[in-house]
Amino acid sequence: MAGGQVRVAVVGTGEIGRGWAALCVAHGWPVSLYDHDTAALNEAQSDVVERARGLPVLIGADPDLVDQGVEALQLGRSLLLACQDAEWIIEAITEDLIAKQKLLESLETVAPKARVVSSSSGTLRPHDLAARCRRPDRILVAHPQHPTELVPLVEILAARETDRVLLQLFKGWLRALGRIPVTLKRHVRGNVAGRIAAAVWREAIQLVLDDVIDVDDLDRAVSVGPGLNWAAAGPHLSYHLAAGRRGLAGFIQQQLHDFEVTWQELATWSQLDPTQQHRLISAIERAYAEQIDTIRAARNRRLAAMLHALGDARQDAPVRRKE
Repeated sequence: MAGGQVRVAVVGTGEIGRGWAALCVAHGWPVSLYDHDTAALNEAQSDVVERARGLPVLIGADPDLVDQGVEALQLGRSLLLACQDAEWIIEAITEDLIAKQKLLESLETVAPKARVVSSSSGTLRPHDLAARCRRPDRILVAHPQHPTELVPLVEILAARETDRVLLQLFKGWLRALGRIPVTLKRHVRGNVAGRIAAAVWREAIQLVLDDVIDVDDLDRAVSVGPGLNWAAAGPHLSYHLAAGRRGLAGFIQQQLHDFEVTWQELATWSQLDPTQQHRLISAIERAYAEQIDTIRAARNRRLAAMLHALGDARQDAPVRRKE
């Protein structure tokens, strides 16, 4: 491929698969889409093109590269046709271990040229995913966020069998797409971002169910409060910076002491009963009734603006850690 481009096959055309495809298309990379559901596959094509064509405005993608990627976008009418020439295969099917194992096993035959096979799983171990494969060395987890084409974080989890040279090559591919890869040292269900999101959302749900705050005000409080700090520095660095001249040790000890009572009062449930689910869904729907398409577009513009600002600031800042 010219100019460092990578030939990509995306298997699975749900939200994550479409996001991956739009991102690669917007960078001019040739992409082949496949889904066993023909109707979903046909629908995905126009959505991927629309998302990719929106990225020059949102993240400054090169319009010429977008045109190049759109022209090269193909629908694979079989797994073989979609994957046989791919260098990178992105698995983005439903979160079902058996289904994923069967797919990855099939790729042993239909995709011999693939250098990397990445699963978008947020819960499964790469070792388990590759259990039926003769080539586990090329399999790893690369879990993106939503919307995949905008949020740059990709959590990477490699198995013992994963080829370390290929792992570094793959990180280079991600960086070429403007992604920021972070490597997990071991598997935890939900990975890192998902666990943090689950913990925060549980408390957010409880505050709504307890009638402490309305849905829209809670979303506003998180997005313009801790969300802003975390976007700029993450939780640990935010507290490190807040310590100031007092020093980190004393500040952390005080924060831990202050949070002891709060932690005792936080929600600890692991599931909602049907009545609570109904209350939550109704509250969210009331808050954003008949506005979701408008809000989604506004959310994407805000995300893009923050990414531009963070990118500019990151270029001027000293390196905090290696990625």
